[in-house]
Amino acid sequence: MASDPEQPPVSSFSQVMKLLKVGNLVSVNYECLAFSTTLQIKGVSVSNMTPAHVISYNRAVVHVSDLGERKSSAEVTTEREPLLNGFHASENYSISAAILPFLFPAFGGLLFGYDIGATSSATVSIQSPSQSGITWYNLDSVQIGLLTSGSLYGALIGSVLAFNIADFLGRRRELIVAALLYLVGALITALAPTFLVLVAGRLVFGIGIGLAMHAAPMYIAETAPTPIRGQLISLKEFFIVIGIVAGYGLGSLWVDTVAGWRYMYGISSPIAVIMGFGMWWLPASPRWLLLRAIQRKGDVQNLKDTAILSLCQLQGRTFHDSAPQQVDDIMAELSYIGVENEVTFVEMFRGKCKKALVISAGLVLFQQITGQPSVLYYAASILQSAGFSLASDATRVSILLGVFKLIMTGVAVVVVDRLGRRPLLLGGVSGIVVSLFLLGSYYIFLDNAAVLAVVGLLLYVGCYQISFGPMGWLMIAEIFPLRLRGRGLSIAVLVNFAANALVTFAFSPLKDLLGAGILLYIFCAIAVASLVFIYFIVPETKGLTLEEIEAKCL
Repeated sequence: MASDPEQPPVSSFSQVMKLLKVGNLVSVNYECLAFSTTLQIKGVSVSNMTPAHVISYNRAVVHVSDLGERKSSAEVTTEREPLLNGFHASENYSISAAILPFLFPAFGGLLFGYDIGATSSATVSIQSPSQSGITWYNLDSVQIGLLTSGSLYGALIGSVLAFNIADFLGRRRELIVAALLYLVGALITALAPTFLVLVAGRLVFGIGIGLAMHAAPMYIAETAPTPIRGQLISLKEFFIVIGIVAGYGLGSLWVDTVAGWRYMYGISSPIAVIMGFGMWWLPASPRWLLLRAIQRKGDVQNLKDTAILSLCQLQGRTFHDSAPQQVDDIMAELSYIGVENEVTFVEMFRGKCKKALVISAGLVLFQQITGQPSVLYYAASILQSAGFSLASDATRVSILLGVFKLIMTGVAVVVVDRLGRRPLLLGGVSGIVVSLFLLGSYYIFLDNAAVLAVVGLLLYVGCYQISFGPMGWLMIAEIFPLRLRGRGLSIAVLVNFAANALVTFAFSPLKDLLGAGILLYIFCAIAVASLVFIYFIVPETKGLTLEEIEAKCL
């Protein structure tokens, strides 16, 4: 089959994909010789093809077979198949091999949660004249605000930094930097001789939170086997809740100890060390390596070889033989999708990138402005009014609700890859709407129905932990196209922490201005809006590879 002299040779997967996509081809003539690996399509010479590879695209599927020394030509008639639907090889994985690539990044979430829980007791300890162990214990409201919110401000800074450095550092090295910042921040805070040094330590620790909460979902999503990806990313939320409960528990133990706040913050150090060494031992994300290969940011063959070694380590020894084929599959799919060039700032707000940003930013925004964590502000008073004597101790209430959160998050982890993301979001947010209506009604009309308020409170906490809690982080980790994932997820994390800060600071003034009942009704109306958003905008990603999500859902 002679090449068309007017057509230049084509030498990459992405060019092949673009060629085949033009004209919505229904049939393709091809010729392949394994040793020269030359493919000719409609008279156009295509070189440097990989034998034994399935290439999927919008209107046709070409199977380039390893033909040995035989030269063969054939005509392939194709159907109008969905893009990348079902043509990738079945994914091999080992549960035991998947544990550590999840565990060490999840320690970033554990430390984030622990900081939330421990700070509530640390603020009590540091203001005690007899137990603080310092001379500057008489802190005013602004100083207490800086102490409690210092890590949040740091997380905002970390999210901004991640936008600029994420794709350069890669997921693994970003998590190593986060672990280092966790360690330095914890030590500075625990050993702080003055209040200003204490705030500086909180800021450094917070920057670690921002980087960790940005990189951990990406690393887990890009290294987890597709069949259990949802469970593993949701399990990171489980680790955040474990950290919160641990923070409350250890805080209650040390709150009456002299300088107990130093122990509360210092205990984060060994966990940060374990996280850092663990991430040093783990390989880089194979998809990040292949992205750099396609974008020619290094030696292509060396990056591919490194990606193969990475897959071997991530999947376990049993599946070493399939790693090269998986790398070829991912390369072909990424090349079709088109990731050769870095996304520009303007491109982020167009096409697929814009849709991914709307989905992710919308989810994390609604995650914060539907009342979390404001509703928990009323937990102690609601339980106490219903006759629970333990509710007189705020720490005990926090631990009780924390354990309930753990249980409900565990339910979400178990069912997410069977039921899917949308059913959990729609069902959980529907429950949040009902619970907020019940709580608002309790404060306005039904002040004698304390049991109803308890039901509303537990319904809210439970439904949040099977929907917005884990599903928000899961969806933002999955939905972004690979070349946008680093920057896009940093924007989503920034929106998350910014909305958290906004709700935290606006809650008390709004409560005083409107009253608890009206404010809860406003949260209820926002929850209804979020339900509409999820129903019409958020796609289902269950069972799809990250490349299929980009091709089919955006």
